[in-house]
Formats: sequence, structure tokens, C-alpha cells
Amino acid sequence: MEKKRKIILASRSPRRQALLRQIGFDLEVIESGVDEDGYEKSSPVDHVLVLSRKKAEAVKSKGVRGIIVGADTIVVYNEILLGKPKDKNDAVSMLTLLSGHTHKVYTGFTILDTESDRTLSDYEVTKVTFRNLSHQEILDYVESGSPMDKAGAYGIQDDYGAVFVERIEGCFYNVVGFPLTKFYLAIQKF
Repeated sequence: MEKKRKIILASRSPRRQALLRQIGFDLEVIESGVDEDGYEKSSPVDHVLVLSRKKAEAVKSKGVRGIIVGADTIVVYNEILLGKPKDKNDAVSMLTLLSGHTHKVYTGFTILDTESDRTLSDYEVTKVTFRNLSHQEILDYVESGSPMDKAGAYGIQDDYGAVFVERIEGCFYNVVGFPLTKFYLAIQKF
């Protein structure tokens, strides 16, 4: 794939950075500073699309020029939107809620070209089923610190997080934090 310009990623997520570099993009990372908790939550799709666009626009407002990519990921179980845990107790509550159940992971992304002011937004949904987790497994995982910067308080790519998941339906990379195939196809069109 020919990449004429570098991508500016409006995210501090090391997972998104690694995934985009994995498929050959040259990245500059500029954190958006958007308060994810400050957004009035609506439907999961609206939530991730609005926040991904706000993140891209926030980076643009800093005078950055080029192609900016904003993204947002949430976990949804029984219509409850789970972002990043606020503290360890919140992480334990989230993992207890997800234990033994199927939830959905939504990731929205926005591609914004500052030269033409064109934007393209899309999203991906993946179903994830957790096995039944013991309370001690949850406590050990939370104590590791790993779930604290992840929507739904887990990372499918983590040591423990990898063995919590019984099965997935849909894009694996979406659960990691960025739907690579959908993004790749979108940026080709863009």
C-alpha cells in the first residue's frame, strides 16, 4: 500500500499505535485531550462515532495539518456502556459483570484530512464471550494494573485477558482497540 502522507493518531493508546504500525503506517501521535466522560452517552454507535470525530477535530484545532485519525472503543453489556475503569474497584465491578456473559465491543474511527476538510467515519462491532471467572482471577488481574487503561477493564491481548475470553464473533483487532481491516478499506477509499 502506498502511503503518501503520515497519519496523525489522536490517541495515546499504545495498542492502536502498534496496530497501525503493524500494517505499515508512519505515525505521529498527538493526544486529543478530549474528556471521554464528559460526553453525554447515547447509543453505542453514536457514542464511538461522536467521540472519534471530537478527538480528530481536537487535534486539528491545535493547528496540526495532515490526515488525522481519531478513535474510541467501548464495551457494552446489557445496554450498559463500559469505558475505562475509574479505579480498581470499578475494574473489579466491570470484570465481575462480564464474567460468564457475552458483551459487544464497539470501536468508531474518524479520518479527517485537514487540507480538504473531508472526513470519513465508520465503526465495527465484535461480540466477545467471557468464561466464568473466579473472584481471585479478577483480583489478580486488577492488581497487575493492566485493566486500568482499557474499555471494559480488560485487554484480549494481555496475559490474563487472553484467557478470560472463551470466544469472539467478528474482528479480533477491534477488541484489541482498532478494526484494522475496516480502517484499511476506509482509508483506501478516502
